[in-house]
Amino acid sequence: MKPETPGGTAALAKGLTLLDMVADAPEPLRFAELLRASGLPKPTFARILRTLIAYGLVRQDEARGTYVLGQRFLEMSHRVWESFDLASAAASELERLAGELGETVALCKLDGVMALYLAERSGAGLSVRVEVGRRVPLHSTAPGKALLAFQDPAVGRALIERLTLDRYTSHTITAMEPLQADLTLTRARGYSISYEEHLPGVNSVAAPVMGRDNTPIGVLVALGPSSRLDAANIHPAGRELIAAARRITGAAGAVAISSRPRPRTATGRPMAELSCVLPWGAQLGESPAWHKSERALYWVDILHPAVHRFDPVTGRNETCETGKLVSAVIPVAADRLLVASQDGMEWLDFASGRLTPFASPEAGISDNRLNDAKCGPDGAIWVGSMRIDASKPTGALYRIGADGAAERKEGGIIVSNGLGWSPDGRTFYFVDTVPGLIHAYDCDPSTGALGIRREFARIPVSDGRPDGLAVDAEGAVWCAIWDGWSVRRYLPDGRLDQNIELPVPRPTSVAFGGEDLSTLYITTARTRLPATTLADAPLSGGLFACRPGVAGAQVDLFEG
Repeated sequence: MKPETPGGTAALAKGLTLLDMVADAPEPLRFAELLRASGLPKPTFARILRTLIAYGLVRQDEARGTYVLGQRFLEMSHRVWESFDLASAAASELERLAGELGETVALCKLDGVMALYLAERSGAGLSVRVEVGRRVPLHSTAPGKALLAFQDPAVGRALIERLTLDRYTSHTITAMEPLQADLTLTRARGYSISYEEHLPGVNSVAAPVMGRDNTPIGVLVALGPSSRLDAANIHPAGRELIAAARRITGAAGAVAISSRPRPRTATGRPMAELSCVLPWGAQLGESPAWHKSERALYWVDILHPAVHRFDPVTGRNETCETGKLVSAVIPVAADRLLVASQDGMEWLDFASGRLTPFASPEAGISDNRLNDAKCGPDGAIWVGSMRIDASKPTGALYRIGADGAAERKEGGIIVSNGLGWSPDGRTFYFVDTVPGLIHAYDCDPSTGALGIRREFARIPVSDGRPDGLAVDAEGAVWCAIWDGWSVRRYLPDGRLDQNIELPVPRPTSVAFGGEDLSTLYITTARTRLPATTLADAPLSGGLFACRPGVAGAQVDLFEG
């Protein structure tokens, strides 16, 4: 909602609104994109933009034709930081959060190898008591884990080496491996959670308040009785803390997942047979994969780490908790499963949850994780990687053979995502989500050799972001559009053919399944969606299915 402006300041308000657009864009926008988003007449828009450039508040990247914040704006922000009072800046947000969440909220900062409470506000009624000046451990509290997870990696490792993992409750993490898994999940999610890990009967959730060097200068935490701040309420509270932390400093942090999807609009046609076959409420449902011999659909929840098996006949969904971040699942010959985890490609025993290492193409890159993965027509595993917080283009694409040897195929990727091949295996498709690109390569179906990369489709930021994809028997590419409320079908020449509307903003991936591969399954997410959006899209995180009138291309099984 736009703030009210005094009379006679309309031009100034328009300029400040335009400055906000430049600052808040998930990636730099071009002239036409800014003009469309501003809603201003072109002459007025151009005049205001020129003025902002003249005063150094905005600058144009001439090589890319995009607009970013100017040097003068950065100089002024540095002066603000020199006199920044975190407690004072957070005071109004603490008041608001306590009222809206109805729980105790507090501000903490790092103090040696402990978290120190700087300020607190209590919600109405009975609440958890917090003492200002109290120090609490890092490994067993939400504020402590947030302070650990979002540090510069070298600083984080140094802190962890100094920790004593004392037990406070039966839920306390007291071993290094599960703590590292929890911190990885925290970075991917954007907030940390403690389920009775420090105090019996008390749950907490915390989000970092990021400074200008993109490291936490503090954290916001909400604490409540475990009966009230339970699994259903703790994630929405985390989203509110993220938004409040950003308002305190104006620093968005590094995590690329937006908390502000575009409004729902009618941009395509509804699919008559579209239905939510599993209203599961996944945080980040992903990687649907049809298992032909089991007649079941496997899928994962990345941010509530588990692999799921859905039976479309009975509607039963079985869950295998993995204990660490898992981003993709691949059916393998002889009824085995391979998953992409935060530690590499691993064999998964679904019945026991036991993971066994297979290959780790990025074993020495602690800030990265694997993302989407599939078996190609060459019989090898193809998997992309990304930085855990999606802040830098450190991701890559790998081909992994049956012997576990990995070959790096591509680099400089921000968020590697959907992979797929044309029915004849001669074209390979690969998504880099943040710039909104679906790439295409000529491909040798027997060796996996790739030709020069070319742009297959580009999705404007105003439409959403491309995520997972699948290819049908006619060679068309189906792609889930994150924050776009839709799934799109692109013809083999890259032309948009269909845009199917969904009742949720964040579809994540698609896969063809069923006896004749004629059912299109769609995974979705609810992570970091504000309450207003969830009210309009309560099925977010559910599994959807429809029959689009075309079957999917055959997907190869890994023989490893």
